[in-house]
Amino acid sequence: MRPALRPAFAFVAQKCRLVIAAARRHPVRATLLLPALGLLYVLVLIPFTPSIGDLRKAKSELPSMLLAVDGTVLAEYKRINRDWVPLDKIAPSVVNALIATEDHRFYEHHGIDFRRTAGAALNTLRGDLQGGSTITQQLARNLYPDDIGRATSITRKVKEAITAVKIEAVYSKREILETYLNTVPFLYNAFGIEMAARTYFDKSAKDLDELESATLIGMLKGTSYYNPVLNPERARERRNLVLAQMAKDGMLSAARLDLLARRPLKLDFERQVVQLGPAPHVAQRLRKWLIEWADDKGYDIQTDGLRVVTTLDARLQKAANQAVARQMAQLQTLADARVKAGQQRAVLQAGFLALDPRDGAVRAWVGSRDFSTEQFDHVSQARRQPGSTFKPFVYGAAFMQGFSPNDTFIDESVAIRAQGGGGEVWTPSDATPPTGLPTTLHDGLAYSKNTITAQLMQQVGPARVAQLAQALGVRQSKLDLVPSLALGTSPVTLIEMVTAYGSIANGGSYIAPVLVLRVEDRNGQLLEQFGPVAREAQPAMPRKDALTLVNVMRGVIDEGTGTAIRWRYGIRADVAGKTGTTQDNTDGWFILMNPQLVAGARVGFNDNSVTMGNWGQGARSALPMVGEVFQQALRGRWIDQKAEFDIPRQRPKPPPVPESEQPSRNNPLGAIVNDVFERILRQLR
Repeated sequence: MRPALRPAFAFVAQKCRLVIAAARRHPVRATLLLPALGLLYVLVLIPFTPSIGDLRKAKSELPSMLLAVDGTVLAEYKRINRDWVPLDKIAPSVVNALIATEDHRFYEHHGIDFRRTAGAALNTLRGDLQGGSTITQQLARNLYPDDIGRATSITRKVKEAITAVKIEAVYSKREILETYLNTVPFLYNAFGIEMAARTYFDKSAKDLDELESATLIGMLKGTSYYNPVLNPERARERRNLVLAQMAKDGMLSAARLDLLARRPLKLDFERQVVQLGPAPHVAQRLRKWLIEWADDKGYDIQTDGLRVVTTLDARLQKAANQAVARQMAQLQTLADARVKAGQQRAVLQAGFLALDPRDGAVRAWVGSRDFSTEQFDHVSQARRQPGSTFKPFVYGAAFMQGFSPNDTFIDESVAIRAQGGGGEVWTPSDATPPTGLPTTLHDGLAYSKNTITAQLMQQVGPARVAQLAQALGVRQSKLDLVPSLALGTSPVTLIEMVTAYGSIANGGSYIAPVLVLRVEDRNGQLLEQFGPVAREAQPAMPRKDALTLVNVMRGVIDEGTGTAIRWRYGIRADVAGKTGTTQDNTDGWFILMNPQLVAGARVGFNDNSVTMGNWGQGARSALPMVGEVFQQALRGRWIDQKAEFDIPRQRPKPPPVPESEQPSRNNPLGAIVNDVFERILRQLR
């Protein structure tokens, strides 16, 4: 009971006891008072039924929507799996079947059918339990199960009747039918006639025929008992009874009834899966935020129809989804080929994130390869070693200390002892033996030389490197201040790394990632505006040093480990980036920067003790997803192809195509085609 109503209820109870005592002393007068007592009983129950305000709110219930920046719907925050359809989008045979079976005097009463109620009461007294609820009373019970309840009692029936009368005062008859048909449950997580039509007959509610309409309406007497999937004979008998009621009310001819009654059910059953939308991990992340925001502002995200406009670009999000799905399918085939008989198949996972470095606006977010099987977010939750994608922070810190990209170290074996002199000796190496030749810092980063990076780390120190990484955006993960930090041994998240690269692309200024632009009401009126977080007063690194780092990272793409961006994806725009591969190919990383877009991806197994083959290197596993999305963004002119970083660059020469990608000498046609394309490229340059 509501606390505020307890005193009133106690007062009424006391008065009722006095009336009962008086009735015993004066039985004749008591008989005359019975109608008054009944009225008093009804008046007492009125406060325990939904108010007119509650009814009006239910009438306009609308789920909140998550929108891309262009208005594309990304997700809906609704209470149940239901698609609301207006009455004119529901087949007339459905309405006819409903009225004929459940309430054939629906248009004549005002919520309560007294003739039907009296008949049901008499039959119940004779031992034949019957319900006398109208469609409006059933709607009251469906809309407000907590207020009315489902107990078989006089109190429940009276509360149901009171609410029905209120509903008739607020809703028109058409609105009552529409609301009823959109709120009734039909099993298998299908609520409302539209979802029922799709579930049992694979069609929309407007396309249901008389047989299908009668089958669905027949279920309402007992969805489990008349389940057409599990109990087809019962469902068919009930369907025919509904058809007979329709004929009785003149909605079907006798001949038509006879013809239809002989036909089978003919189901086309398929469970309806809740639509996840193109950005399910973002929808899940923002749901928690929106609930807190709405609670603070006095809104309900499931009923008030809020419109949350995000920074996501629907085109980039779609491209990212496709790129991740395509690449992961190919890599999974390679992973499965390594599984031996009796071994359990390990599933590869990936994360992808793209943002605008100018304002931190997140443009695409793919948290896993399939949200239905993996809700864990590999963008914001998975902490993994970033490998060589961490190296730019070492070089950036060095440039801040006065080093130049042309400074050299000898490419030789390195042995570094931990601080204190008594610790373990760290001996980083590369895939190829050291050359013993001087190597510039530019080439050390472009070709991802561990020996050069380790020597540079000795000069700069782990503390300065960690400080720069944190200032740029690696702000949630703990970084161990050890020499091996240079090679990315401290686990971090993808969102931290892409944010940090965004700061580099933005001239050294950190901007926190932004997902929400504004929240509007159901009519599009602005409720709250959000924008990029103000730039920090102190930049993460000086602009000149950030641009120097960008220029060196161009070399990764033009001549180093990321050249596939040029020769495989044909990207000629101004881009810079870095590949990353952790020990034993456990994780593959790649992050690419442009003045208008930064995108990164990571690939690996959930169990980091499971390693990938040589195809797990960042340039082979993660780079294709980023390359494909950038390729589409440039071709579609979603970003400016002519955008340049604010430091001159040399126009890249076509990098040598790897032997595995070159046309076979035994294939003259391939050689001819390749020669033609080379000539075209030379003309274009």
